[in-house]
Amino acid sequence: MPPYLAGREIEKKEFLRLISQSTIFENMVLTGLRGVGKTVLLDTFKPMAINQGWLWVGTDLSESASVSESNLATRILTDLSVLTSNIIIDRRQIPQMGFSNLLKEVDAKMGFDFLFHLFTNTPGLISDKLKNVLETVWSILKQTNTKGLIFAYDEAQNLSDQHAKDQYPLGILLDVFQSIQKKDIPFLLVLTGLPTLFPKLVESRTFAERMFRVVVLRRLNEKDSRDAILKPIRNTQCPIKLGDESVNLIVSHSGGYPYFIQFICRETYDIFLSKITLGETPAVPVREITRKLDTDFFAGRWARATDRQRELLFIVAGLPNGEEEFSVQDVVEKSKEMMDQPFSPSHVNQMLSSLSDNGLVYKNRHGKYSLAVPLLSQFILRQHEESGSSF
Repeated sequence: MPPYLAGREIEKKEFLRLISQSTIFENMVLTGLRGVGKTVLLDTFKPMAINQGWLWVGTDLSESASVSESNLATRILTDLSVLTSNIIIDRRQIPQMGFSNLLKEVDAKMGFDFLFHLFTNTPGLISDKLKNVLETVWSILKQTNTKGLIFAYDEAQNLSDQHAKDQYPLGILLDVFQSIQKKDIPFLLVLTGLPTLFPKLVESRTFAERMFRVVVLRRLNEKDSRDAILKPIRNTQCPIKLGDESVNLIVSHSGGYPYFIQFICRETYDIFLSKITLGETPAVPVREITRKLDTDFFAGRWARATDRQRELLFIVAGLPNGEEEFSVQDVVEKSKEMMDQPFSPSHVNQMLSSLSDNGLVYKNRHGKYSLAVPLLSQFILRQHEESGSSF
């Protein structure tokens, strides 16, 4: 967590609006590139929700949750049981719920065993089983002062339907939450992920467009970037003070991305501290920090691309709109300027699809592409300059 969360007041107000709904009509999708602070903001939402009387469950969604519908169900039951495991059920309530036959098999607490037995003994499809579990849990929780329950899942872009295997975990998730929310059960779904997330939701279920409020996190503006840099060290006990020149360098080289601000500030802080201890005048070592950032953040992702794909990404980096969004035609036309053997539209389409699978680019809903890694174009240009390669 950063010492100070800058520039996210609008997003926090939007979250507070969503948890103030008397009936859940809108859920949240929190999306943006890596490095914009999605996970940090999600962690910030949790105490806000608890303070408003909500309970909170969730975790990262790994790709294994997409293997099958039963895997997704197990994921939800596991997360839910962490919250409910200490809740003791009055045994007089159990016959009214229709599972008195489980009395000898389960504990009176609503732990995983209880939830799983209830799930497996409910007739119907997996969606029917999950709905019954969630409805049963709420029948107990509503007797407390609980306002509702938030299911928060990070890295949700990993969840997808497996059409070839007739497994639709993403569709099940959407169907179940839409159904229980129609029954006025206050269970709110918060999904966080890369920009590919919301198109996946809509592709799985078209009603997802109406089901979610999409909040897109973008880079910080200059004022918020400066606050993120300066406010954590304004304490009078802090041994480090940064001048305007140093702050301007950090703002410029971070591009306003919170991850890069933290990375550069951490390195700068350590270096300044050591220089001051030695009685030297400190300065932000931009070149050294950039090289370390290239190694720690970019190199692993760059290694996923083939030589030919790297040539295409260099073309993208040379586009005036390369850091925003671009079309296949933009790449084709630019390659004619820069290469003896330019790319054809079909070749560009094919490679962009492969790069999307590798997490280096993504296709938005308007049919255009964007780089999926912030400031990747600057890294590509540095790599090309260092290698001295040419087409």
